[in-house]
Amino acid sequence: MIRPESASANAAGSSFPLASAPAGPLTVLGIETSCDETAAAVVRLAPDGGREILSDVIRSQTGEHEAFGGVVPEIAARAHIRILDGLVRAALKDAGVGFDDLDAVAATAGPGLIGGVIVGLTTAKAIALAAGKPLVAINHLEGHALTARLTDGLPFPYLLLLVSGGHTQFLLVEGVGRYRRLGSTIDDALGEAFDKTAKLLQLGFPGGPAVERAARSGDPSRFPLPRPMLDRPGIDFSFAGLKTALRTTAEANAPLSPTDVADLCASFQQAVTDVVGEKSRRALALFAESHPNAEPVLVIAGGVAANAAIRTRLEGEAAKAGARLVAPPGRLCTDNAAMIAWAGIERLAQAHAAGEVLDERDAPARPRWPLDAEAAAVIGSGRKGAKA
Repeated sequence: MIRPESASANAAGSSFPLASAPAGPLTVLGIETSCDETAAAVVRLAPDGGREILSDVIRSQTGEHEAFGGVVPEIAARAHIRILDGLVRAALKDAGVGFDDLDAVAATAGPGLIGGVIVGLTTAKAIALAAGKPLVAINHLEGHALTARLTDGLPFPYLLLLVSGGHTQFLLVEGVGRYRRLGSTIDDALGEAFDKTAKLLQLGFPGGPAVERAARSGDPSRFPLPRPMLDRPGIDFSFAGLKTALRTTAEANAPLSPTDVADLCASFQQAVTDVVGEKSRRALALFAESHPNAEPVLVIAGGVAANAAIRTRLEGEAAKAGARLVAPPGRLCTDNAAMIAWAGIERLAQAHAAGEVLDERDAPARPRWPLDAEAAAVIGSGRKGAKA
């Protein structure tokens, strides 16, 4: 049994910021298969606001994709099919519960690699149907957006920086289902930039941790890489030009020595940290203007949130702005099913408060699903919907 850091305080009687507390405990099985992690978890919310992660099982597919330097969608989907049933059984066993003890099943319905999303969502629908439980279809990004409420009990509103392999954006989180995008990448996600840097420099997969390790022994001032879009107003990002500059610099210094590689990684990471830091400063200022009476809180989530240099810079920017940085534990920043189960609990509680019954067994699997549906697409769109 895993208790979020602030769960004991809530269990002691402090009010939890839900629209309406449930009459009894809510216990939800979560399933996550949007990329290359297969995950299942059971999370419980008590009537007094206590939050417990009863189980949290994650199976990474790093070994299956390492030879390709990135995630292969077909391989990922087949791996999900092979191991998901066993992970669900393990999650229920670790939690000490059976299907009859669940109040609902929550599963990622998008966005993500569509083959993987279909595997998880179909499995969740089958469990919900067989057990006679409602199904809650969760936006993967909403799972990230609400994780800080599971770990830290944050009230709305707060500012979220979501940085992962597929997404880089600032979101104003005003309530369950109420998200306003303030800025986003106009091309590549930051996690993708880390992965491609690692692939270019032959550092292996996953790329983010490999680049961070190499950067520790490097000189961040040796190569003058650009800081994209710092000379423009606003808080949008761009990383395509930085990747190009890195490749050009690497080619100009080939063959690369281990010192060259370390210096390139350090210079790349420093450029990224400078951009993220400055954009976060601007985002915090926007948050203060739009919500002057709210506690200024910056939440960071997504796989890149594990990068120590970026976290340190964000802590400094938050302190200068009189704000608080909230970074969930690394395991809950990357893809996991506990965040999906928790998002299901949040939405069930919201439906309960409105006197509604929530069951989304007909929900489709979606490769694209922006949280802020009203915002104009930054990268573009097609028949599958907005990319970002």
